[in-house]
Amino acid sequence: MTDRVPSLRQAYAPHFRVGAAVNAATVHTHAHLLEGHFSSITPENEMKWERIHPAEDTYSFSAADQIVLFARDHGMFVRGHTLVWHNQTPGWVFRDALGQSAPAKLVERRLEAHIAEVVGHYRGDVGCWDVVNEAVIDQGDGWLRPSPWREALGDDYIEKAFRVAHQADPDALLFYNDYNETKPFKRDRILRLLEHLLDRGVPIHGVGLQMHVSLDDPPIEEMEEAIERYRALGLRLHVTELDVSVYPWVHEPDRPQPPARPYDDELAERLAVRYEALFALFLKHRDAIDNVTLWGVADDSTWRDDFPVKGRKDWPLLFDIHHRPKEALWRVMRLART
Repeated sequence: MTDRVPSLRQAYAPHFRVGAAVNAATVHTHAHLLEGHFSSITPENEMKWERIHPAEDTYSFSAADQIVLFARDHGMFVRGHTLVWHNQTPGWVFRDALGQSAPAKLVERRLEAHIAEVVGHYRGDVGCWDVVNEAVIDQGDGWLRPSPWREALGDDYIEKAFRVAHQADPDALLFYNDYNETKPFKRDRILRLLEHLLDRGVPIHGVGLQMHVSLDDPPIEEMEEAIERYRALGLRLHVTELDVSVYPWVHEPDRPQPPARPYDDELAERLAVRYEALFALFLKHRDAIDNVTLWGVADDSTWRDDFPVKGRKDWPLLFDIHHRPKEALWRVMRLART
């Protein structure tokens, strides 16, 4: 228990792990919430390539090591995030000594060396890895997005990454992670990728469902259909980046964004209803879902602030800006006991 609030971690222990994304600051400033309520953690940025491997002969493990040590001290599961992504990868990875596009063999050697070094460094401490992140295209032709990785190595870079990660730590579970994963147009492309990898005998163990959602979208029915489609492949499911924006997701750049709104009783109730429905869905499929991670700990530190509108405050998590439990937390706790 923390501040006399029943433990979320303990309530969901019979069902699945409940996790939070942390950074080098929040692992200290939010330690009291993490210790009392969460059974797994994910580094937000500290294990991404630009942070942990900023130059070819330089690895910087100290920030990520602090997070892993915190998890070890508190008996928490660690999700490694992420090994291969089109964002937050330094430009040097794709350039030769003259600053030109590096040949495929050089990029491949760098990919292999990075994964072997990072996964090997955390072997036995990181239970699973988001090996490849957001490789599937949202719209248009084809199924894989254009990226520096694909340009350098072709479509096989995904398979290569999983095989090297498995060699580096055969006991770690390996995941493909993506957003918009319940939208039919994206879901079907992700399924195509997963089926291809499985057909090729690639060591992939699960799919990460990010679930950055809003109060009304996507509908629960759409999410459940996606969960059923993914689990039918025999893969484990992790909800990897859950939060609930209080603003509708406006996709069209020429449409005005909703203005900022205060966190009042009406909003608290709507958020509680949404979280209750989400966790009811996760509990329904707990035989396939091992981990549900919120992308943040409390509302005072969330990527949803300023995105996509600079200066706009969002309220997407279970604890408020003062680290107090919200009505959404009580609803989620109640569900665990039913």
